[in-house]
Amino acid sequence: MDFLWTDGVSPRQGAPLREDVHTDVCVIGGGMAGVLCAARLTAQGIDNVLLEARQIGEGITKGTTAVLTAQHDTLYLDIARMYGTECARQYLRANLDALAQFRALAQHIDCALETRPSVMYSRTGRDRLREEAAFLRTLGFPAEYTTDPRLPLPVADAVIYPDMAQFHPLRFLNAVAKGLRIYEHTFVTALDGTTAVTAHGRVHAKKVIIATHFPFLNRHGGYFLKLYQKRSYVIVYDHAPQPGCTAEDAGSGCYFRCYGDLLLIGGGDHRTGRSGEGYAAVEAFARTWFPGARERYRWSNQDCMSLDGIPYIGRYSPALPDVYVATGFNHWGMTTSMAAAAILCDAVAGREHPCAPVFAPGRRMLHPQLFCNLGATLADFVIPTTKRCTHLGCALCWNAAEHSWDCPCHGSRFGPDGALIDNPAMRDAHV
Repeated sequence: MDFLWTDGVSPRQGAPLREDVHTDVCVIGGGMAGVLCAARLTAQGIDNVLLEARQIGEGITKGTTAVLTAQHDTLYLDIARMYGTECARQYLRANLDALAQFRALAQHIDCALETRPSVMYSRTGRDRLREEAAFLRTLGFPAEYTTDPRLPLPVADAVIYPDMAQFHPLRFLNAVAKGLRIYEHTFVTALDGTTAVTAHGRVHAKKVIIATHFPFLNRHGGYFLKLYQKRSYVIVYDHAPQPGCTAEDAGSGCYFRCYGDLLLIGGGDHRTGRSGEGYAAVEAFARTWFPGARERYRWSNQDCMSLDGIPYIGRYSPALPDVYVATGFNHWGMTTSMAAAAILCDAVAGREHPCAPVFAPGRRMLHPQLFCNLGATLADFVIPTTKRCTHLGCALCWNAAEHSWDCPCHGSRFGPDGALIDNPAMRDAHV
């Protein structure tokens, strides 16, 4: 795969942990969420250590499309229906505050942050976008409903979120990470209370934040039931018109944004381990609406999906009062990472963030997606094969497009030789 964001960006040269250390907070996971947590803790004078299995930003963060927006797949109408208007207000405030914090930090970072409207469009007119815009206005946000969003494809209607943003994620991440106490190439094999165990040392902490995309502790929190993972595919083109906004299909179509003179188009999403359109969906979209565009980069990425479309940010489980988690960011990892840093840093300091309740991991699990997750897991357990995921033993499926063994249950991925690529599995597979 050829990633846009790694082009011209020198990887950080970080050292691994080689001794036992003591700290107030141990942050596990060096993607955007983990680094922002560590930076915020440091700014508040709270001693912390960050542990990353590879290099910071080398996991999901380098594959993001790097859109900063309060416009997410889950409609605010649906959040209000599930949990009430106040929770919808909390979700909106958390994301708008996150966007403001990105802007404040980016004033001192060369990360190509640009203000752009964010557009959610409907090809059918049956996605309740008029009602969504009206509801957002009751929450105090100036969403605009329109039947002519001036996109390069015909749409029935759209909601426009003004003054959202986009940026270069790795330039931002590397700048924020400067001066932090980070140990790279340090794989956490277990958590003993609030002590992180690695091959060459232990981090003894008072509190722990797990920001590993998919949580790796299976005995607590029920995350193996509450989460599944999806593959999403991105192709970057030149010689394409610039839309001047970020755009997301309210259905299951493609999304796109510009970066300089390049156009990023994503789509073809499917559950990890299952078949789907993949790159073919993106290619067809580009041929139809951006004829003459030429491919420059392509990659796929992994999104961690929650039961109700809202991330899980807060205490890992009642049985682990000093362990916290940030996961289930769905398709919106960048804005949510900043929101998670604010919520979790307040939590470890003994304060409740005003937007924390809507993200609480302990909220109810009874959603249709729960039964889909259970069905997928049970179906894969009974498949007769020796090729098993080292997470919970589900049958692995060969991904011919990406040459990997993928787990349909929870999204772990392994190379052709069984080498671990993506968590929540913690060790290589026998294939």
